[in-house]
Amino acid sequence: MEEKKIFIIIGTRPEAIKMASIICQLRSIDSNLKPIVCVTAQHREMMDSVLNHYKIIPDYDLNIMTKGQDLFDLSANLLKKLKPIIENEKPDIILVQGDTTTAFIGGLAASYSHVPVGHIEAGLRTHRKNSPFPEEINRHLLSVLADYHFAPTEMTKNNLLSENISKHRIWVTGNTVIDTLMEETKASCDWQMFFEENWNIRVSPNKRKILLVTGHRRENFGIGFKNICMALRTIAFKYPDVDIVYPVHLNPKVKKTVYDILGKNKAKNVFLISPLEYEPFVYLMKQSYLILTDSGGIQEEAPSLGKPVLVMRDTTERPEGVEAGTCKLIGTQTDIIVNEVEKLFTDHNAYNRMAEKKNPYGDGKAANRIISILAQELA
Repeated sequence: MEEKKIFIIIGTRPEAIKMASIICQLRSIDSNLKPIVCVTAQHREMMDSVLNHYKIIPDYDLNIMTKGQDLFDLSANLLKKLKPIIENEKPDIILVQGDTTTAFIGGLAASYSHVPVGHIEAGLRTHRKNSPFPEEINRHLLSVLADYHFAPTEMTKNNLLSENISKHRIWVTGNTVIDTLMEETKASCDWQMFFEENWNIRVSPNKRKILLVTGHRRENFGIGFKNICMALRTIAFKYPDVDIVYPVHLNPKVKKTVYDILGKNKAKNVFLISPLEYEPFVYLMKQSYLILTDSGGIQEEAPSLGKPVLVMRDTTERPEGVEAGTCKLIGTQTDIIVNEVEKLFTDHNAYNRMAEKKNPYGDGKAANRIISILAQELA
């Protein structure tokens, strides 16, 4: 059979995590589907750690990031750098994932080059244009550009149908992040020593409760992050028997606020650590009692590990978790964050109701489904 080129564009750590299962499977199976991996490095260090872990060597590295770069610079530079590569490779399809600037511009470049676009994790919506920004805009625009819509759930499929996307171009596949997560949970490595040696954190079962925190959303910059950090400070002093572990995002705006509030005269049970590679982060999620986050991916992952998630946002493009009861939207007001965390610390029935719910985001076979669909459609 004639070889088909699958051009895969990745820019950030979440994209790398969610594309890893597709890339690795395409490279391991004997088929006419040839993956070509192009990284933009919208996130440099954090993306590279994922690629290194899965031994994914890119065919192209645009190395796009420069100091002080804004969305105008990023978008323009991506288009210019992608054009000659796409023209040279002449791929049969371009795959993008999610809602980043890399994904949107990748889809736009494909459209300009008259190459079909496959959008993985299609159909997520908050229905609020600037929440989150620019991700909600990117998602909508990608749905206009895409020819193949790989929706993670029935709800995301219905979102696309309501926007007049043909039902024949939508496939419900589950979310590929569950594929990656399930592989990581099989790993035999015990990371307890790693956390003790690097940060003196005792990450082990049946000892101290761990409140795992992540935060990086652009819409929380400023007062939102200040409120979050003040809430963490309050919780730390009120619950000295709980360890708060916060892998702090590399964005300077995030780091400054976090270290200004939590890094000076901080409680002994607050651990501000560097961003983690995916495998130790999964281990940390498994050992945590509760997760406090503004991330999208963790809303999908944590329910598979039986961990309740409190989402520090006013909206979510992943309402399936909220409806299923695995996640709860709590916003960024300090007193509300404190109260909701306290509730799950003290009300065991409320905790168990969240922890025991079934994950609505998939069964770990999304990559298989996507590859099978591509093989049929491109044939």
